Amino acid sequence: MSRLLVVQNHRGGGPGRFGDWLRADGVSTDVVHAYAGAPLPRRPGHDGVLVLGGGYLPDDDVRAPWLAPTRALVARAVERGVPVFGICLGGQLLARVAGGTVRGEHGEPEMGSTPLTLRPEAGDDPLFRGLPERVTAVEHHVDAVTALPPGATWLMASERCPYQAFRVGERAWGVQFHPEAGADRVRSWDAGRLRARGLDPVELSRRAEIDEPAAEAVWREVARRFAAVVAGS
Repeated sequence: MSRLLVVQNHRGGGPGRFGDWLRADGVSTDVVHAYAGAPLPRRPGHDGVLVLGGGYLPDDDVRAPWLAPTRALVARAVERGVPVFGICLGGQLLARVAGGTVRGEHGEPEMGSTPLTLRPEAGDDPLFRGLPERVTAVEHHVDAVTALPPGATWLMASERCPYQAFRVGERAWGVQFHPEAGADRVRSWDAGRLRARGLDPVELSRRAEIDEPAAEAVWREVARRFAAVVAGS
Protein backbone atom coordinates (compact mmCIF):
# COMPACT_ATOMS: atom_id res chain seq x y z
CA MET A 1 0.00 0.00 0.00
CA SER A 2 1.25 3.49 -0.86
CA ARG A 3 1.79 5.91 2.04
CA LEU A 4 0.77 9.57 2.14
CA LEU A 5 2.04 12.06 4.72
CA VAL A 6 -0.78 14.41 5.83
CA VAL A 7 0.11 17.67 7.56
CA GLN A 8 -2.77 18.91 9.77
CA ASN A 9 -2.62 22.61 10.67
CA HIS A 10 -5.42 22.97 13.24
CA ARG A 11 -7.39 20.75 15.57
CA GLY A 12 -10.59 20.59 13.53
CA GLY A 13 -8.94 20.41 10.13
CA GLY A 14 -8.41 16.72 9.42
CA PRO A 15 -8.38 15.07 5.98
CA GLY A 16 -12.12 14.28 6.20
CA ARG A 17 -13.73 12.47 3.30
CA PHE A 18 -10.69 13.12 1.07
CA GLY A 19 -8.65 10.91 3.37
CA ASP A 20 -11.43 8.29 3.37
CA TRP A 21 -11.44 8.24 -0.42
CA LEU A 22 -7.66 7.94 -0.64
CA ARG A 23 -7.65 5.00 1.77
CA ALA A 24 -10.44 3.34 -0.21
CA ASP A 25 -8.18 3.59 -3.25
CA GLY A 26 -5.21 1.94 -1.56
CA VAL A 27 -3.30 4.90 -0.09
CA SER A 28 -2.66 4.84 3.66
CA THR A 29 -2.58 8.23 5.43
CA ASP A 30 -0.10 9.10 8.16
CA VAL A 31 -1.53 12.26 9.77
CA VAL A 32 0.98 14.51 11.54
CA HIS A 33 -0.71 16.87 14.02
CA ALA A 34 1.78 19.63 13.36
CA TYR A 35 -0.36 22.24 15.14
CA ALA A 36 0.05 20.21 18.36
CA GLY A 37 3.84 20.01 18.08
CA ALA A 38 4.20 16.65 16.34
CA PRO A 39 7.51 16.66 14.44
CA LEU A 40 7.66 16.68 10.67
CA PRO A 41 10.22 14.61 8.76
CA ARG A 42 13.13 16.59 7.34
CA ARG A 43 12.83 14.81 4.00
CA PRO A 44 9.83 13.33 2.18
CA GLY A 45 9.95 9.61 2.97
CA HIS A 46 6.38 8.88 1.89
CA ASP A 47 4.96 8.35 -1.58
CA GLY A 48 3.13 11.70 -1.43
CA VAL A 49 2.35 14.73 0.74
CA LEU A 50 -1.03 16.29 1.56
CA VAL A 51 -1.03 19.67 3.35
CA LEU A 52 -4.38 20.72 4.82
CA GLY A 53 -5.92 24.10 5.60
CA GLY A 54 -5.65 26.41 8.59
CA GLY A 55 -6.15 30.00 9.65
CA TYR A 56 -2.63 31.19 8.85
CA LEU A 57 -0.62 32.65 6.01
CA PRO A 58 2.02 30.27 4.62
CA ASP A 59 4.87 32.17 6.33
CA ASP A 60 3.10 32.93 9.64
CA ASP A 61 5.99 31.36 11.54
CA VAL A 62 5.44 33.26 14.79
CA ARG A 63 1.93 31.91 15.36
CA ALA A 64 2.55 28.62 13.56
CA PRO A 65 6.24 27.66 13.89
CA TRP A 66 5.69 24.30 12.17
CA LEU A 67 5.05 26.08 8.86
CA ALA A 68 8.78 26.61 8.24
CA PRO A 69 9.56 22.87 8.26
CA THR A 70 6.37 22.26 6.26
CA ARG A 71 7.57 24.65 3.57
CA ALA A 72 10.95 22.93 3.51
CA LEU A 73 9.29 19.52 3.23
CA VAL A 74 7.04 20.64 0.36
CA ALA A 75 9.97 22.29 -1.43
CA ARG A 76 11.96 19.03 -1.25
CA ALA A 77 8.95 17.03 -2.41
CA VAL A 78 8.46 19.26 -5.45
CA GLU A 79 12.17 19.16 -6.24
CA ARG A 80 12.20 15.35 -6.09
CA GLY A 81 8.94 14.87 -7.98
CA VAL A 82 7.04 13.47 -4.99
CA PRO A 83 3.27 14.03 -5.47
CA VAL A 84 1.89 16.95 -3.45
CA PHE A 85 -1.70 18.11 -2.88
CA GLY A 86 -2.26 21.34 -0.93
CA ILE A 87 -5.70 22.41 0.33
CA CYS A 88 -6.48 26.07 1.18
CA LEU A 89 -3.48 27.04 3.37
CA GLY A 90 -1.73 24.01 1.90
CA GLY A 91 -2.33 25.30 -1.62
CA GLN A 92 -1.14 28.77 -0.66
CA LEU A 93 1.96 27.25 0.90
CA LEU A 94 2.74 25.37 -2.32
CA ALA A 95 2.33 28.60 -4.29
CA ARG A 96 4.64 30.45 -1.89
CA VAL A 97 7.30 27.73 -1.96
CA ALA A 98 7.31 27.62 -5.76
CA GLY A 99 7.70 31.39 -6.18
CA GLY A 100 4.12 32.71 -6.23
CA THR A 101 2.63 35.33 -3.94
CA VAL A 102 -0.06 35.12 -1.25
CA ARG A 103 -1.81 38.04 0.46
CA GLY A 104 -3.83 38.11 3.66
CA GLU A 105 -7.32 39.60 3.78
CA HIS A 106 -7.24 39.96 0.00
CA GLY A 107 -10.34 40.67 -2.06
CA GLU A 108 -13.74 39.44 -0.98
CA PRO A 109 -13.92 36.39 1.30
CA GLU A 110 -15.56 33.20 0.04
CA MET A 111 -17.69 31.20 2.47
CA GLY A 112 -19.83 28.18 1.73
CA SER A 113 -20.54 26.31 -1.49
CA THR A 114 -18.88 28.30 -4.29
CA PRO A 115 -19.16 27.95 -8.09
CA LEU A 116 -15.89 27.12 -9.82
CA THR A 117 -14.97 27.21 -13.50
CA LEU A 118 -12.63 24.73 -15.16
CA ARG A 119 -10.06 26.42 -17.38
CA PRO A 120 -8.95 25.14 -20.80
CA GLU A 121 -5.45 24.48 -19.43
CA ALA A 122 -6.95 21.64 -17.37
CA GLY A 123 -7.62 19.64 -20.53
CA ASP A 124 -4.54 17.45 -20.13
CA ASP A 125 -4.09 17.65 -16.37
CA PRO A 126 -3.90 14.25 -14.62
CA LEU A 127 -6.36 15.28 -11.89
CA PHE A 128 -8.66 17.87 -13.48
CA ARG A 129 -9.04 16.80 -17.11
CA GLY A 130 -12.60 16.03 -18.17
CA LEU A 131 -14.24 17.47 -15.05
CA PRO A 132 -17.47 19.45 -15.49
CA GLU A 133 -16.92 22.97 -16.78
CA ARG A 134 -18.89 24.22 -13.77
CA VAL A 135 -18.74 22.62 -10.33
CA THR A 136 -18.98 23.76 -6.72
CA ALA A 137 -16.79 23.27 -3.65
CA VAL A 138 -16.88 24.44 -0.05
CA GLU A 139 -14.77 27.55 0.58
CA HIS A 140 -13.77 29.29 3.80
CA HIS A 141 -11.01 31.84 3.26
CA VAL A 142 -10.07 35.50 3.43
CA ASP A 143 -6.47 35.09 2.18
CA ALA A 144 -5.61 34.24 -1.41
CA VAL A 145 -2.93 33.45 -3.95
CA THR A 146 -2.40 36.67 -5.91
CA ALA A 147 0.21 35.45 -8.41
CA LEU A 148 0.91 31.91 -9.51
CA PRO A 149 4.45 30.53 -9.42
CA PRO A 150 6.43 30.90 -12.65
CA GLY A 151 5.49 28.13 -15.06
CA ALA A 152 2.51 26.92 -13.00
CA THR A 153 -0.57 25.64 -14.84
CA TRP A 154 -3.79 27.50 -13.94
CA LEU A 155 -6.63 24.96 -13.67
CA MET A 156 -9.73 26.50 -12.02
CA ALA A 157 -11.11 29.92 -11.12
CA SER A 158 -14.03 31.52 -9.30
CA GLU A 159 -15.66 34.92 -9.63
CA ARG A 160 -14.03 36.37 -6.51
CA CYS A 161 -10.76 34.43 -6.40
CA PRO A 162 -9.12 33.61 -9.73
CA TYR A 163 -6.51 31.09 -8.58
CA GLN A 164 -8.67 28.26 -7.27
CA ALA A 165 -6.54 25.39 -8.55
CA PHE A 166 -3.10 25.12 -10.13
CA ARG A 167 -0.31 22.66 -10.79
CA VAL A 168 3.40 23.15 -10.18
CA GLY A 169 5.58 20.98 -12.36
CA GLU A 170 4.07 17.62 -13.20
CA ARG A 171 2.90 16.28 -9.82
CA ALA A 172 2.16 19.06 -7.31
CA TRP A 173 -1.32 20.59 -7.02
CA GLY A 174 -2.75 23.40 -4.93
CA VAL A 175 -6.42 24.28 -4.44
CA GLN A 176 -8.04 27.16 -2.58
CA PHE A 177 -11.25 25.25 -1.87
CA HIS A 178 -11.96 22.29 0.44
CA PRO A 179 -12.65 19.02 -1.43
CA GLU A 180 -12.50 17.22 1.91
CA ALA A 181 -15.48 19.19 3.28
CA GLY A 182 -19.16 18.67 2.57
CA ALA A 183 -22.39 20.26 3.76
CA ASP A 184 -21.84 18.91 7.28
CA ARG A 185 -18.77 21.15 7.61
CA VAL A 186 -20.81 24.21 6.64
CA ARG A 187 -23.46 23.35 9.25
CA SER A 188 -20.75 23.24 11.94
CA TRP A 189 -19.58 26.84 11.40
CA ASP A 190 -20.21 29.48 14.06
CA ALA A 191 -23.53 31.13 13.15
CA GLY A 192 -22.68 34.33 15.02
CA ARG A 193 -19.46 34.86 13.10
CA LEU A 194 -21.22 34.24 9.81
CA ARG A 195 -23.91 36.78 10.63
CA ALA A 196 -21.21 39.29 11.60
CA ARG A 197 -19.95 38.99 8.02
CA GLY A 198 -23.45 39.57 6.68
CA LEU A 199 -24.03 35.92 5.82
CA ASP A 200 -27.10 33.79 6.52
CA PRO A 201 -25.97 30.48 8.07
CA VAL A 202 -29.26 28.77 7.19
CA GLU A 203 -28.97 29.74 3.54
CA LEU A 204 -25.30 28.70 3.43
CA SER A 205 -26.20 25.24 4.75
CA ARG A 206 -29.15 24.91 2.38
CA ARG A 207 -27.04 25.81 -0.64
CA ALA A 208 -24.29 23.38 0.36
CA GLU A 209 -26.79 20.54 0.80
CA ILE A 210 -28.27 21.20 -2.66
CA ASP A 211 -24.84 21.28 -4.30
CA GLU A 212 -23.34 18.35 -2.41
CA PRO A 213 -24.30 15.33 -4.59
CA ALA A 214 -22.78 16.71 -7.78
CA ALA A 215 -19.75 18.22 -6.02
CA GLU A 216 -19.00 15.07 -4.04
CA ALA A 217 -18.88 12.98 -7.21
CA VAL A 218 -16.34 15.35 -8.77
CA TRP A 219 -14.00 15.55 -5.78
CA ARG A 220 -14.24 11.80 -5.26
CA GLU A 221 -12.90 11.38 -8.78
CA VAL A 222 -10.07 13.86 -8.14
CA ALA A 223 -9.12 11.90 -5.01
CA ARG A 224 -9.10 8.67 -7.03
CA ARG A 225 -6.82 10.23 -9.62
CA PHE A 226 -4.45 11.62 -6.98
CA ALA A 227 -4.32 8.19 -5.34
CA ALA A 228 -3.27 6.75 -8.71
CA VAL A 229 -0.51 9.37 -9.03
CA VAL A 230 0.73 8.55 -5.52
CA ALA A 231 0.63 4.82 -6.21
CA GLY A 232 2.66 5.33 -9.37
CA SER A 233 5.36 7.42 -7.71
